[in-house]
Amino acid sequence: MKVAIHGRAFKDENIALIQSVLQQLVDAKVEVFLFEAFSDCVAKKNVFPNHFQVFTSHLDFPIADFAISIGGDGTLLESVTFIGEKEIPILGINTGRLGYLANVSKSDITLALKSILDQVYEIDERTLIKLESDKDLFQGVNFGVNELAILKRDTSSMIIVHTYINDEFLNSYWADGLLVSTPTGSTGYSLSCGGPVVMPRSNSLIITPVSPHNLNVRPLVVPDDVHIKFQIEGRGKNFLVALDSRSRTVDANVQLAAKKEKFKAKLITVQGVNYLNTLRTKLNWGLDVRN
Repeated sequence: MKVAIHGRAFKDENIALIQSVLQQLVDAKVEVFLFEAFSDCVAKKNVFPNHFQVFTSHLDFPIADFAISIGGDGTLLESVTFIGEKEIPILGINTGRLGYLANVSKSDITLALKSILDQVYEIDERTLIKLESDKDLFQGVNFGVNELAILKRDTSSMIIVHTYINDEFLNSYWADGLLVSTPTGSTGYSLSCGGPVVMPRSNSLIITPVSPHNLNVRPLVVPDDVHIKFQIEGRGKNFLVALDSRSRTVDANVQLAAKKEKFKAKLITVQGVNYLNTLRTKLNWGLDVRN
């Protein structure tokens, strides 16, 4: 069995956790690969005596049986960009703060790893959003887990995003920007802009304006088999295009479109962890000062 571990530089408080993960994998005679920056931190902090094989990007990501993301949701999002169409299942271990996607807590790590090694787990498939453009903006990694964002830049003036669904005109959004979110991304940026919470397997995308000038403009849920095109206007010559946490500055002449990616992100879920419980916990549903 092969396992790829993706993580970033970590704090001393997480050394014991990482030691436990590595020891459990070594004891199970698993072939372990580490992301270069994570491996450097393991060596620098003298976390583990073994030397592991290293990968540096999506280009040399190993064909593993499963992957482990150690960190927060941002680390897991990066893990998905590394894996791409390989569709390797990912276990997200949360050492961050919120953890919608990386939802295995520190106290559940041993049990979660045992479930994987025993192959007793389920796969939660998540739709990805794909960016189409006439320029290669993201070095071939033109997909995201949460959303595609088109945002204003360099000026306080809003932009106008002319939007078409399957070549039929939808609306001209006068706003600070526009989001096209997956159901996974519905609890992220889109939610903060007034978008709805959408269940992961809803086969839909959410079009959400960012601070729209017309207050009667509302988020729109559309089927995920549509093709969405954009034309941008604004006083500024440049604007931002972002996929999750990655962003690029482009000019208004760039042609942009969005659709569902042909492959998916596969997240590992273990016993006791489910989407509704995570949603309830992270959004503090049911908590009230009157209770």
